[in-house]
Amino acid sequence: MIKIPFNLARLLLLSLSVLPSVQASDYVIDTEGGHAYIQFKISHLGFSWLTGRFNRFSGTFSYDENDPSSADIEVVIDTASIDTNHAERDRHLRDEDFLHVDAFPEARFVSSSYEERGEGKAQLIGELTLRGVTRPIQVEVEHVGAGTDPWGGYRRGFSGSARLVLAEFGITKYLGDAAKTMELSLGIEGIRKKSQHSPRKPGGMRLR
Repeated sequence: MIKIPFNLARLLLLSLSVLPSVQASDYVIDTEGGHAYIQFKISHLGFSWLTGRFNRFSGTFSYDENDPSSADIEVVIDTASIDTNHAERDRHLRDEDFLHVDAFPEARFVSSSYEERGEGKAQLIGELTLRGVTRPIQVEVEHVGAGTDPWGGYRRGFSGSARLVLAEFGITKYLGDAAKTMELSLGIEGIRKKSQHSPRKPGGMRLR
């Protein structure tokens, strides 16, 4: 049996203990540069689509190409920033019939699992808190791409879609059968944080 000198063995153990457990990269969603969006559409009486967006939100995510299942994301939305390009309608959407923004100024999504399906597609599952109600939702995801940008940073982007049943979140205002669900469309471009040396907690950490 080969004997390792005590001091050398101690040095090896110490070096292993400070290595990150997972080589994941952490990203900040680039809302400041306008390179991310949260849009929605809902049927208007079954005749057309009413479309809109949330103008203010923030979030972070983590992604490891060698272990995609450890991916993690958290997004916080300013519900008062809803914008359908119609001021009177937006005021109504902010009141008690819909988002009730005075009582619930934020919506939040926190992921719980991420499963790649091949060809750049994946399924993201997590909990959405909207209007004070927390429910699980499923997001169909497509990995758009990753690489260096012209300013020396590194970026990664995803698109996604989800469908919400409004009554499940306490929005029961009747607008016709076709308007019981709302479709979300997401574009998330993240800038990798410069410091990537902090180890992640086992099982994936929730980013704040």
